[in-house]
Amino acid sequence: MSHASIAPPGRRPPDPHPARRHLAALIVGCLLILPGLGLLLAGAGLGTSYAVGRDNEGYVSLTLPALASDSPAITAGDVIVQTGSEVPSWVLSRLDVDMRLSARSLTTDQPVFIGIAPVDGVNAYLSGVPHDQVVGVDGIRNSTTATAVLESVPGTATVTAPTSQTFWTTSATGPGQQQLIWRMTDGQWAAVIMNADGSSGVAVSSTVGVRGGFIMPLALTLFIVGLAVTGGAIALIIRGSSGGGRPTGGRPTSTDPTQTGAPSSIPAAALAQQQQPAYSGHPRAISPVSLDARLDQPLSRWLWLVKWFLAIPHYFALGLLWIAFSVVSIVAFFAILFTGRYPRGLFDLNLGVLRWSWRVSYYCSNGGLGTDRYPPFSLGAEPDYPARLDITYPERLSRGLVLVKWWLLALPHYLIVGLLVGGGTWAWNRGG
Repeated sequence: MSHASIAPPGRRPPDPHPARRHLAALIVGCLLILPGLGLLLAGAGLGTSYAVGRDNEGYVSLTLPALASDSPAITAGDVIVQTGSEVPSWVLSRLDVDMRLSARSLTTDQPVFIGIAPVDGVNAYLSGVPHDQVVGVDGIRNSTTATAVLESVPGTATVTAPTSQTFWTTSATGPGQQQLIWRMTDGQWAAVIMNADGSSGVAVSSTVGVRGGFIMPLALTLFIVGLAVTGGAIALIIRGSSGGGRPTGGRPTSTDPTQTGAPSSIPAAALAQQQQPAYSGHPRAISPVSLDARLDQPLSRWLWLVKWFLAIPHYFALGLLWIAFSVVSIVAFFAILFTGRYPRGLFDLNLGVLRWSWRVSYYCSNGGLGTDRYPPFSLGAEPDYPARLDITYPERLSRGLVLVKWWLLALPHYLIVGLLVGGGTWAWNRGG
């Protein structure tokens, strides 16, 4: 059962609207909560991913178990960072980014060559020579191993042995596993894998690893800044939400009109209504669920436009709480099935989530928009708030009914609610 009451006539109700400074704090807090959480999660995610994904030497690696081409060379120009003239030369140096490239020939006793050089030098060296370029990698999301996507570059010229060239910035050659480490600097670079003698038919397994000295400091900075911004936003939201006036229908400090200053012309019924407790169930209620709302007046003419935005922190909190609600409900289901009792702690938690949701709904959503008082961040009853919900704790419950009442016995209710909601949507679409 639900009912609404309006502040009784005969006295001027306190203004329920928050003071301007409190409203400003509330708005600023809501504006800061999203970027604060974003920075906090970004820092935590980046730091955790790098800490878990790196090896003992600090490299995050990608393995290509089979990299094969019938041509004399395989190049990768997009794997190496490319910077333009607009990027200062000191940027990469300050980032301390190292690249580790290793390769092992899949052909017995075939020496392999790996090298990194400027793009212009590689293009001149392989001009007119058929070779394959790595243009993509498949399977990264599934595991640490992946498959390279190659694109053939046609040509008819032959190539000299790469070991005879002097344009390589860094290189490694020989039989077995070959590895080079290169400190990334500004410029446009390419990596090349060949047979040491420049012959056709390259078949290797390779691994590319990147180590960034800036990653953990960046993650820590993002986390600390995000924590500070989120903490400040929460403090502003708490500050702003505490600035509202007292409810208009609460119990007066005195029941004597001569002491409270109330005029003698106040009707007896209105005076009796003032003397009622702040919250009591509906006298005709027969359901264990009591839903109560009081209309606060006056209401702001413009605040309803931004209430949904001001309630964003509640949406985040309730999103997590409803996940907990679902898990707790499953646990309670089995508890009732085997014991016939709803554990009191679980009941109080779920009731608190429903209370919190009802207050937010009444403040800014389809619950009625009946108050300008910011909802408290609370799972408690909050008897002074204009929207209240109470559910009588069931001492005993049927162990058999718990199996069917949530779906079979509730089907008539589902049908009626579906017709009301679906019918309203259908009427809206027809009208449009």
